[in-house]
Amino acid sequence: MIYLDHSATTSLDKRVFKKMQPYFSEKFGNASSIHSRGMEASQAVEEAREQIADFLNTSSEEIIFTSGATESDNLAIFGVAEQLQKDGHKLTDLHFITTSVEHPAVEEPFLKLKDQGAQVTFLPVQSNGVVDIKEVKNAIKDNTVLISMVYVNSEVGSKQPIEEVGKLVSAEKNKRQNENNNLPLIFHSDAVQAANFFTCDVEKLQVDLLSLSGHKIYGPKGVGALYVRKGTKLIGQQIGGHQENNLRSGTYNVPAIVGMGEALTLVKKNQEENNKYLRKLQKKLITGIQKKIEDSFLNTDIENSTPAHVHFAFPGAEGEAVLMELDIEGICVSTGSACASTSLKSSPTLLAMGVPKEITHGAIRMTLGLDNTEDDVNKVLEILPKVIAKYRAMSPKDISYGDVTF
Repeated sequence: MIYLDHSATTSLDKRVFKKMQPYFSEKFGNASSIHSRGMEASQAVEEAREQIADFLNTSSEEIIFTSGATESDNLAIFGVAEQLQKDGHKLTDLHFITTSVEHPAVEEPFLKLKDQGAQVTFLPVQSNGVVDIKEVKNAIKDNTVLISMVYVNSEVGSKQPIEEVGKLVSAEKNKRQNENNNLPLIFHSDAVQAANFFTCDVEKLQVDLLSLSGHKIYGPKGVGALYVRKGTKLIGQQIGGHQENNLRSGTYNVPAIVGMGEALTLVKKNQEENNKYLRKLQKKLITGIQKKIEDSFLNTDIENSTPAHVHFAFPGAEGEAVLMELDIEGICVSTGSACASTSLKSSPTLLAMGVPKEITHGAIRMTLGLDNTEDDVNKVLEILPKVIAKYRAMSPKDISYGDVTF
């Protein structure tokens, strides 16, 4: 089996699993208990918190554990909105900024806030999937309270200008202070797809909130984290206990938390070397596809993407059919975000990039991982052209897809 869907999830690193194992059995205590067994588990949680803080270049007090990035994103967005309302602001008076290429865990909370009367701007992107920094600057208003921008798009791998946006936000904060505008401006980024490949130093990025997930970094599923800069006020979304400074109630998933801490330690140690390895495979795969398959449209801007993403559209070959045929051949790919994989609608990300609707139906996402080899790439380059040719031969003739006619 050749697995090329690492944006959906990664395998659990054996070193991470080894670190987790004791907390499934002999070190099984509840981390909220004050006896020795509980303190043992609590210490493991705090050590993992320190590891994550080290990865982000921050203090452990600013790390909140969650069940995953979806919860982290929801806590960031709804937490800010509810806190501002608690402080006496009307939701209808508040302005929020996000992009048109966000993960549903960010997009849908903003759509809900919009339905409740909030002012929400969904920034457009350029043809490479990247927001124009000028668009961000022009969108900020005196009543803008939250900017949420994905660090890396999960489908095409495009990297957003987070550091530049951080500078804009910092300048706007200083401006408000000078003008005695006490309305906060908070900057959040979903960094789930970025953590493996790019710096998540929160001081460099100048973010106030940042979401992470364990299972995208060769760690376990069911665990995530939210960085909350000191002084950033949030209302907790999960209540019923007092864990995580009342921001996230619930019994600690100790094995998963331990695993996430270890996974991020390994990422920090090996990131540069891993990136070089994956970039080599990425270039080989892209070059091979462009050489072997005519009328293939690359949607990943290799100069501004992760080294793992390879996103193509093959007009005349339905993406879902190609995916299933490749699976039969032992190759796992996807047609987009795993959270929307059961939907046959055109990808909002591709449409936002200006990709013609007809072409989006022939889209395939391949995301490389550390377990992939050059032999894997060679096998894909052997099988994929045959699959595309097969389904193009079955498609109706004389149908136009943008500038391409079959």
